[in-house]
Order: sequence, then structure tokens, then C-alpha cells
Amino acid sequence: MTGNTDATDHADGAQHDERATVYYDRDADPDALAGKTVAVLGYGSQGHAHALNLAESGVDVVVGLREGSSSREAARADGLRVETPAAAAAEGDVVSMLVPDTVQPAVFERIRDGIEAGDTLQFAHGFNVHYGQVRPPEGVDVTMVAPKSPGHLVRRNYENDQGTPGLLAVYRDASGEAREEALAYARAIGCTRAGVVETTFREETETDLFGEQAVLCGGVTELIKAGYETLVDAGYSPEMAYFECMNEMKLIVDLLYEGGLAEMWNSVSDTAEYGGLTRGERVVDDEVRAEMEAILDEVQNGEFAREWINENQANRPAYTQRRRAEQSHEIEAVGEELRELFAWSEGDTDADDADGDPTASGESGGDPTAGEDSKERPEPEVPNDD
Repeated sequence: MTGNTDATDHADGAQHDERATVYYDRDADPDALAGKTVAVLGYGSQGHAHALNLAESGVDVVVGLREGSSSREAARADGLRVETPAAAAAEGDVVSMLVPDTVQPAVFERIRDGIEAGDTLQFAHGFNVHYGQVRPPEGVDVTMVAPKSPGHLVRRNYENDQGTPGLLAVYRDASGEAREEALAYARAIGCTRAGVVETTFREETETDLFGEQAVLCGGVTELIKAGYETLVDAGYSPEMAYFECMNEMKLIVDLLYEGGLAEMWNSVSDTAEYGGLTRGERVVDDEVRAEMEAILDEVQNGEFAREWINENQANRPAYTQRRRAEQSHEIEAVGEELRELFAWSEGDTDADDADGDPTASGESGGDPTAGEDSKERPEPEVPNDD
């Protein structure tokens, strides 16, 4: 299973070398959505933000949710029209697929008869299109508008007249107007206020998967656990190991987020900077880089996609086993005890409650890859398009 090629990808599969194009409000014409109905399928983290922001920007919105979905009442309470996914898709000129990646293929089969030539099928992550799990009908525009932020922040930024950076991609431009329409959509949800970077389905999917696996989710967690275990095995207290290898990670990441590597190095002590500059490359050495290249190869050639699709079809046995092992690691128990003792623990943070941050009450947030449902909810046996 190799990835499909976007309309904007090079025919030979080579990656572009030029800098990406960034679009802002001035580049987006709201009239590209004038008179059109947007069907938002799903009302989770991204779905509710897209639907409400679109509606408040003057776009006609209908939300598609299955009968019996717990989200139907919430969407109606927010003043939105709600139909079944099939009915919403048949009504929509733009159908925005904001259900979890793992159920998108099944949902698509239920709505495909309502998607006609001239319509747009839009995504917030390229996985299913890139790896051929969703094959849009001919004559249909296929685009991506992907805010690079959890849905509750997309919504909050919009309400505060601020923007959320995002990505835009055109997989198929059957109408000749796909990019203009996608830009109007990005503007309507607030992304062009901050800037929208043009990419491709291939680039977004492959870089996203690689970043999650090798750095953001897989690499960082293994590094934290390895550092913690090294200190504890050497006789240091679990509490000190937790602070040095887990808790202080946030402090460093905040500095990186705010000002890049230079800001981080300028903010830590000279001793920390020298130690990091001289020892870090011994941790991430040539063997680690070779493994990173191997992981990227598995993403590019479809090996990971096949593995993940098969894992879901088998009801996730390896996923469940590994997740339980992660939850039972000693660092989790130590961290839980320590967080209960200090003011920065979630339950004692008055600022979050006053701010109305949904994460304070347990709502999960993340980029479109994480899907719409909290990881604490069991995976449904039948497709759930909340």
C-alpha cells in the first residue's frame, strides 16, 4: 500500500524544495462559500469548533450525526441544524469529514451516494485519502483544511477575534475552484487570521505520522521513561527522577514553542546548555537516526498504514496490550501522587476553571490525527460518527 499522489504533488513523487505558501485573510474570498451549505460530519473536538465558527461567519451549516448520538442534543442546543450523516451529506455542497480517522471509511460508504459531481469532500487529515481507504467519486473536489490546534482552542481563538494556524491542501480540483473554496472555509473558521500553510495530502500525512511516531509521541515518551528508569536503577528516588525527566519537560517545551531552540538555550543555565549540546548527540546518535529513517520508510511505503488498518480490523489487540503496559509504568503512579501535592495539579488550578478551558473537566484535545473522541472512551464496535 503506497500513498496516492495529490494534484499538487510532483508526478515523480519528489518532494518540493521551495518554501511553502502562506495565506491570510486578504487572500481568502468569503464569496467562494456564498450560497453553499457545509455539512459537518461529527461534533467532537474539531467538529463543534468548525460548525460553530462557520455558522457565526454566516455560512449555512448542517451537522451530520447518527441517530442516538449523544452529540445531537449538544449541537441543537448550540443552535445548529442536525441530520443523519447521509442526509447532511446529500444536502451539503461541502462535506467536511470530522469523524475519527478509524471510522471514516465506514461513514463514507454510508454517505457516498449523496455526494455528487460539483460537491467538495473535505478532510482535516489526509490518512484515508492518501492510503486509499476513502476513494472520492469522480468530479468531486477533494480538499483539506486542518487547524493545527485542538478544537476548543480553535473555538476560543475565534471568539476572541484571534486566529489559529492551519494547513490547506487540494487533492483534486475538479471544479477549478477548490483552492478558493478551501481558503474561504479556512477564513470562516478563523485560520487565515493567523496564517494557513499550503501543503499536500501526502506531505501532511507522512510528516504528521513520522512526527508522532519518532518525536512527539513515541520518541519523547520513550526518552522520558528511559531517563527515569536510568536514575531509579542507579538508586535515585522516583520523585526526583520524575521531576527531572517528566515534569521539567513542560518547561523546556514551552520555551521551544515560544522562541525555538535559541530561546530555550538562552533561557537555561550555561551548565545545562553545555551539557545538552555536548551530550544530546550521544543520545540521538547515528543508530537512532537510522531508526528514524526506517520509521519514515514504513510511513512512506504504506507499511505502517497496513499495520494500523489490520490492527483496527482485529479489534486492536496489540494496541490494547501496549496501552495497558504504558498505564502501569511506575512513572505514572509516582506522577499521580506528586501532582496531587502541588498547585499545578489540574484539580487545584483555579485559572483553568475561570478560563472555561474544557481540558479542566477532562475533555481531550489534540491535532486532527487524534480524532474526535476522548481516548478514555472505548472504541465502538460499530462506526460512531460523533
